[in-house]
This record gives sequence, C-alpha cells and structure tokens, in this order.
Amino acid sequence: MMLRAPVRALEEPMYALNFYSPMVADQLRSRRKTATIRLGDKSAKYKKGMVVQILVGQRYGPRERIFDAVIDKVDVKSLAELSPREIEHDNPEIRRTEELASFLGQLYNREVTEADQVTLIRFSEILSTPRPDAFGRQSQN
Repeated sequence: MMLRAPVRALEEPMYALNFYSPMVADQLRSRRKTATIRLGDKSAKYKKGMVVQILVGQRYGPRERIFDAVIDKVDVKSLAELSPREIEHDNPEIRRTEELASFLGQLYNREVTEADQVTLIRFSEILSTPRPDAFGRQSQN
C-alpha cells in the first residue's frame, strides 16, 4: 500500500487593508466606507482586482476581519485633486480637502498639505453566496 502526502492547495498570498481608528471601524462595519485614502504612492502595493481582507484593530495588536473585498480602483494624485465625492467614500463625515488634510495629519502624526501625494483605493465587499451541495441543496461555505 502506497501512502501519499496530503495535497496542498496552491496558497495565494493574503493582502489586507488595515484600519486603526475606532471611528473608521464603525464606518466599515456599517458599510458606509468604500474607499481609503493613503498618504503617498501605494500603487505598487495595491492593484485593481486584488482581493484583500478589511481589518480593524490596534497597531501591533489583534485585528478583526470585517469583510473580504476586491479593489476596484487605485488612483494616485495630489490631495488637492480629490473630489468631494472621492473624499466622502473615504470618510462620510468629510468632503473638503482641508478637513481631509487635518484628518490625515492626525492619523500619520505629521503635517499634511493639499500638495501631498495620496493614493485613493476604492473597494467593494465580496459577498458569500450559497452553493448547492452534492444533492442540489443550498449550503453555506
């Protein structure tokens, strides 16, 4: 009798968008936040079509997975070039670039101006759908 080693599925690397602010965590849980604006050019790290986990929690601490998402758009521009709508997708409480600069300054612990380069990352939640089992019944993964 020949023993076989277990077959390992090809493992894709897991990517995450981490959020540390309790206010942001609430916006993600309520699905009001559908974008993140990150300081600097993050286009090499995040690509359209990439699947990521949306995580919240303290830096260097345990994280809670809110949902899995697909990245819909990655756009690098100056903070001044962001539209009120783009800003609102990141934070429903803010629409003006001056307010966003102040908010990002608090997050990054440094002065942020409208001339700073930012990356807008739009994402959509991936919903689980029931799949039929071997008998044609709907089952959840």
